[in-house]
Amino acid sequence: MSLFKKKAPKYTPPPVPQSPTEDPHQQANGVDNNNGSQKSQLVFHCQQAHGSPLGLISGFSNVKELYQKIAECYDFPPDEILFCTLNTHKVDMKKLLGGQIGLEDFIFAHRKGRPKEIEIVKTEDALGLTITDNGAGYAFIKRIKEGSIVARIPHIEVGDHIEKLDGENMVGKRHYEVAKILKDIPKGTTFTIRLVEPLKSGFGSIGPKTSGAKSGRKQNYGSGKETLRFKANGQATIENDHDDKSKAGIEKINSLLESFMGINDSELATQMWDLSEGKTNSMQLADAIDNSDLQEFGFTDEFIIELWGVITDARSGRLS
Repeated sequence: MSLFKKKAPKYTPPPVPQSPTEDPHQQANGVDNNNGSQKSQLVFHCQQAHGSPLGLISGFSNVKELYQKIAECYDFPPDEILFCTLNTHKVDMKKLLGGQIGLEDFIFAHRKGRPKEIEIVKTEDALGLTITDNGAGYAFIKRIKEGSIVARIPHIEVGDHIEKLDGENMVGKRHYEVAKILKDIPKGTTFTIRLVEPLKSGFGSIGPKTSGAKSGRKQNYGSGKETLRFKANGQATIENDHDDKSKAGIEKINSLLESFMGINDSELATQMWDLSEGKTNSMQLADAIDNSDLQEFGFTDEFIIELWGVITDARSGRLS
């Protein structure tokens, strides 16, 4: 759909064509560029991770809408998408698409592949899994701890979607809910986990297909300094990238989430960092969290104290 509307001619006859002008009230792509003056349609390159023609995606303001647009582009149901990575077709958990996309990032969609059911005996208190989710109802494995119970099971891999636990459907649950269910399984219990792995390809050299691309030439994707961020209110904004101190703080907060809750969520870590802006002590931070949508996580006092320590360390540059 066009971003521009033509004004009616002022004189007839003869008609006088007018230059197209942008409707100031139209927010195409659900994107606000933060200066309040001009809205623009953002277009992202996309490809299916196991191999497909190049697609162009636009007109979305959150992850679910993005999945819908990708599904429409390639004519398959949106619930076929497990997750997306940025600038790589590989199942690289460091490149997961979360709450933000760089304006020059290339999106790779990983679709559902083979399901598998595995019986596990919980011989230790912790399984050694770090769980994240795709923001659209699918929790999946982001990290497997070396030497853990799960690490000794070759059929369980990073990127596997946790579909069911002992027959109970996990689709639609957030990562922390799935992590808690796994944690609450009593030691010594035998349970069955149903996983769905990402669709795999028999080709090892999948990449963006462009007419001018030469074999072996390095593609400069994801080098932009501006980022499209998805907000909790359903809108998306274009913002400058975080500075080094902020990035170090967000990364450390994510590590804290993994230690305390067994989850990994860069979007949640970023939200916590942004929420700490202007706060001067842990009590103010705790109040801010209690009065936000983060309240549902039920963070303990111990976690808040650790969180504040990370924030003050990052602000002072001790983490950079």
